[in-house]
Amino acid sequence: MGGLSPRLATCSGLGLGLSLLLLTWVPVQAQPAPATSTGIYTCIDDNGRRLTADRPIAACRDREQRILNNDGSMRAVHPPTLTADERSEKEARERRAAEQRAAQADAVRRDRNLLTRFPAEAAHRRAREAALDLVRLAIRASDQRLRELALERKPLLEEAEFFVGRAMPPRLRAQVDANDASVEAQRAAVLTQRAELERVNRLYDAELERLRRLWAGAAPGSLGPLPTALQHETAGVGSPTAAPR
Repeated sequence: MGGLSPRLATCSGLGLGLSLLLLTWVPVQAQPAPATSTGIYTCIDDNGRRLTADRPIAACRDREQRILNNDGSMRAVHPPTLTADERSEKEARERRAAEQRAAQADAVRRDRNLLTRFPAEAAHRRAREAALDLVRLAIRASDQRLRELALERKPLLEEAEFFVGRAMPPRLRAQVDANDASVEAQRAAVLTQRAELERVNRLYDAELERLRRLWAGAAPGSLGPLPTALQHETAGVGSPTAAPR
C-alpha cells in the first residue's frame, strides 16, 4: 500500500487536531462552579449546648444566631424569628419611638423659633398686645353694630305700635325679625370674642413661662414637647372670626 496523498493526510491531521481539542475542552466545561459559602450558624440552645449548622438552626429560632466565616471570624448576626404577636409588638414599639423622636425634634425646632421671634420679654409683650388688639377691634366692631341695630329697631317698634292687638304687615314683621336675628348674632359674636381674649392671654402666659426658662439657659427641646396651645402656626392667634352682619 502506498502513502496517503497530501490532501488526505491534511484532512486526517485536521480531524486528529479537532478530536484532541474536543477532548481537552469538554471536561473543562463540565466542571461545576465552586459553591459560595453561606457561613456557619452557631448558637446555644435551651440546654446550654452549642449548636452549629450551615443554615439557620431551628432549635434557636427564638434567639440570635451568630454567622461565622470559615476561619471562625464573625460575619453577621441572624436575628430571632418573631411570632406574629411579637412582630406586632415590635412594630408598635418602633412606631412609638419614631413618634417620640419626631415630637422631640419638633419641640427643638419650635423652641428655637420662639427664641428667634422673642429674644427678650419686651418683644413678647408687644406681640401679646398686637394679638389682643385684633380681638378688641372685633369686639368694638360688634358693639358698634349693636348700636346701629338698636337705632334701626327704634322706627320699626314705633311703626309696630299702630298694630297692637292685630297682625303686623308681612313687610314690617320681616324687618323686625331680621333685626332680632342680627342682634342675637352680634351678641353671640361678642361672647365668642371675649372668650378669645381670655384664650389669647392664657396662651401668651404659658408661652412666656416657657420662654423665661429658655432665656435662663434651658436647651431647646429640653422642656418636652411644645403644648398644642403654644403652636402659633395652627392656633390662629390674633385672627378672630369676623362678626356676622
